[in-house]
Amino acid sequence: MTEPTTESLRQKKCLPCEGGVPVIEPEQAASYLSTTPQWKLSDDGKWVCRKVVCKNFVEVMGLVNQIADLAESDGHHPDLHITGYRQLKIDLTTHAIGGLSENDFILAAKIDQLLD
Repeated sequence: MTEPTTESLRQKKCLPCEGGVPVIEPEQAASYLSTTPQWKLSDDGKWVCRKVVCKNFVEVMGLVNQIADLAESDGHHPDLHITGYRQLKIDLTTHAIGGLSENDFILAAKIDQLLD
């Protein structure tokens, strides 16, 4: 497997997943996480998350809407949690396989690009 880069992930499109795709194991996830260092692997290795603090509620809602548009265009959808009126927690996992797939890191890299 070729080592992923931030740019190579951003150039890809998420592939439809209805199962049958192998789960990325925590050891493999480390390679992907090197391209998305703001994201943290869950203790069970089944999802990654990133936390963002915005200026205010309007800004966090704008970011949620940008992420929603990006997720819709790629066909891969994160779990988004707003807390404390301006904090956003973004969780990525591939529900169909019960763990991580390359789609999660593709979307993470694209979300990072929104935040750069």
